[in-house]
Amino acid sequence: MVANGSSVAASAAGRDTSAGLEVSGLHSYYGLAHILDDVALGVRPGEVVALLGRNGAGKSTTMKSIMGLVRPRRGAISFDGEAIAGLEPHRIARRGLGYVPEDRRVFAELTVSENLSVGRQPPRTGAPEWTVERVFTLFPKLAELRDRQAGRMSGGEQQMLTITRTLMGNPSMLLLDEPSEGLAPVIVEQMANTILDLKRERLSILLSEQNLHFSTLVSDRAYIIEKGRIRYEGEMAELAKDEDVRAAYLTV
Repeated sequence: MVANGSSVAASAAGRDTSAGLEVSGLHSYYGLAHILDDVALGVRPGEVVALLGRNGAGKSTTMKSIMGLVRPRRGAISFDGEAIAGLEPHRIARRGLGYVPEDRRVFAELTVSENLSVGRQPPRTGAPEWTVERVFTLFPKLAELRDRQAGRMSGGEQQMLTITRTLMGNPSMLLLDEPSEGLAPVIVEQMANTILDLKRERLSILLSEQNLHFSTLVSDRAYIIEKGRIRYEGEMAELAKDEDVRAAYLTV
């Protein structure tokens, strides 16, 4: 049963299914293990949505299933009105869906500037256009490190680089998997400000997180996943006030 800050019917009726991201009836497996069980969620254009849950709840698998890195057994995924379930990851990325994994897959031997060049794609209709100069305004620290090899950077700096390299593909939506994990508080604050900057650019974001405070700072709505099922859907402000839901699904 899904707990809601607002009713499921009202939420579905108010969602624009012709644009943005829409996931319904998603079932994903690792071998025989049934990881995602009937997952449904949506992200409207220009919206930041948090997918919250404890470690192992299914957040990363949801992200990987949307991006085609895990092939769902059943379910529908549409992005900007086009079905993408079953497509190869590079074809999904070319449609404007950018993915920032939690393990910060930088090219360690390449410099910051070279990593950004690898991510470059042509401008995309309806999406912000990013250049090296523009992404450096988001993370000025990277401008100072533009000639440094990525493998010689801190975890926080690598996280910045992974996000900016993804932006160089000019996506219309970002999937951010655990962007605050393992980062110092000052970097987490900077990351929150960056997400708010991207939101002002009308970039849609699906954010996978365990950090409720961080998610509350940046998100419009939230889903909670537990044991592969969506247990809550509602406005972020409503979740912040609902102690019972937080205690049931988010506290360790």
